[in-house]
Amino acid sequence: MAQFFRSSKVWVVDYTYDGHPRRWLKALPRHADARADIAAHLEDLYGGRARLLAVREATPEEETQYIRGDLPRNVFCPTGRAAPGRGER
Repeated sequence: MAQFFRSSKVWVVDYTYDGHPRRWLKALPRHADARADIAAHLEDLYGGRARLLAVREATPEEETQYIRGDLPRNVFCPTGRAAPGRGER
């Protein structure tokens, strides 16, 4: 099967915010420098309060969960980024 239609990759980002571990799944263009882009994004959002720990390509299972919106919710903002019409779990 041809994969030429895929123009992005999903990355797993582990970082700390004020010393607390956090994880994002983030889609970026296929040929982006993921580590540099994500480090710059964290700096823009949180300044010195965040520290990037690791960036890796998502497994096929993680990517499927990301696309479907089946990832665990953020406990600090349980309503954030939920798909329209999806209630609390």
